[in-house]
Amino acid sequence: MIQNEVLACIRARRSTRKFQKEQIKDAELEALLEAATWAPSGGNSQSWLFTAVQNKEALARINELLKTGFQNWIPDDGYPGKISAKAAAQKESFDFFYQAPTLIIASNRPNYQNALADCALALENLFLAAQSLGLGSCYLNQLHWLRNDPQLREYLFQLGIPREHTICASAAVGYIARESSAPPRKDGTINIVK
Repeated sequence: MIQNEVLACIRARRSTRKFQKEQIKDAELEALLEAATWAPSGGNSQSWLFTAVQNKEALARINELLKTGFQNWIPDDGYPGKISAKAAAQKESFDFFYQAPTLIIASNRPNYQNALADCALALENLFLAAQSLGLGSCYLNQLHWLRNDPQLREYLFQLGIPREHTICASAAVGYIARESSAPPRKDGTINIVK
């Protein structure tokens, strides 16, 4: 098996769901955001916006708006994550960001076919950069699922996200409080045609 620094970083990265309270350093945040901007994008559009939220009151408000939004939200399919998110919203102490001190929201221009793919590629860059810096990260879908919730969108607009942008995904980032183990890779997911 070929081994190098990049491949080792990819193999070592895990989703973190328990973070320390300490905020990440400004230089670390800048490095993560810059890494995101170096991702490929359709037609090199680079039309994304990365909004980093580190204010505790703002994080708490977003979490509360998610809980409220999920109360009336009806999942459009049977994806287990959607069902568990709706159930988790019923728990008063639940934090959709796993107490991470930094939330990075990836949004993109409307009616753009590559919006979600571009932002996902950018967040993967961010996740690998976080791993290389000893930080934990976790991909979050909840803001995307509730991207049309009026109260949530109004608050995100107040934080600087354009009203017309679609919310593609977000990332919880911080120092790791508990390491996650690696689930085994599934068989049958690779097909090589020579």
